[in-house]
Amino acid sequence: MSESVGTWLNQVFCEDALAGLARIPDGSVDLILTDPPYNLGKDYGNASDKQSVDDYLRWTEQWIDLALPKLKPNGSLYIFLTWRFSPEIFVMLKQRMTMMNEIIWDRRVPSMGGSVRSFSSVHDTIGFFVRRKDYYFDLDAVRIPYDAATKKARSRSIFVGAKWLEVGYNPKDLWSVSRLHREHPERADHPTQKPLEIIERMVKASCPPDGVVLDLFMGSGTTAIAARRCGRNFVGFELNPDYCAIISARLASPELDAPAPALEPEPAASGAKTAKPVAKRSRTAAKPAAKAAAKSAANPASRPVAKPAAKRPRTTIAALDDDEVAA
Repeated sequence: MSESVGTWLNQVFCEDALAGLARIPDGSVDLILTDPPYNLGKDYGNASDKQSVDDYLRWTEQWIDLALPKLKPNGSLYIFLTWRFSPEIFVMLKQRMTMMNEIIWDRRVPSMGGSVRSFSSVHDTIGFFVRRKDYYFDLDAVRIPYDAATKKARSRSIFVGAKWLEVGYNPKDLWSVSRLHREHPERADHPTQKPLEIIERMVKASCPPDGVVLDLFMGSGTTAIAARRCGRNFVGFELNPDYCAIISARLASPELDAPAPALEPEPAASGAKTAKPVAKRSRTAAKPAAKAAAKSAANPASRPVAKPAAKRPRTTIAALDDDEVAA
């Protein structure tokens, strides 16, 4: 039996989502935003990431069928996945919803390490799904501002007053955002924590102010943090008690009051003329230089002796984080 709003809203329940979803009334959630285990064998304090392929896909279909009824008719879903299982899980969701985007998160992993028998995996796959055509989506809330050089290049009269030039451009489906290094101030003690910048973009775009975001696998609690910072409500579940303690600490920290991560501006347009024109060489100044070059060629002894190049200092490559070489 579902609980009243006062007992489940803005709560993270330390329990299995498959059992806990009964707490949430059907049709009460604006956005499901979740990052389930990828089944790559990571240690989350339990065996949730160490299932057989059949068991993992069966379990995924089970929680999807339990979670989707919680969405409002105009609600949306974002799901983080690995390329290893995204095809199968996308098919499951396509049978139940409409797919709007496959978003690629480029984690900006350095070009070192990784497999020697395949190409290194440096991205996560994100599926964006909706229930019906009139789904909520606020593009203006997540537009990325153009830089000054691009605005200057678009200074002709036809661009004056153009809304898109002033408010910014629509984020593409390739999101290049660095994963959280171990020394990053945002980093909590969780192996697969997602950056606030990504989660806040999803929340602002697909959940209305004062709406409700559901995360079935809270992990370090980034979805709850993003919802609070963006003026939305949240509800979620986390099986590991240690992670539940991390979530509680983060929700009580000044992190909630910190400014949102800055969005990166669009690089200067390729047609923009930002470089100064190269000055023309004076013919009169070139003549003495040409005579000097000819004289030097005729008399090798007069040529200056080149100094040996200084040795370049060796660089030391720091040890990689575990997730930098993970698939």
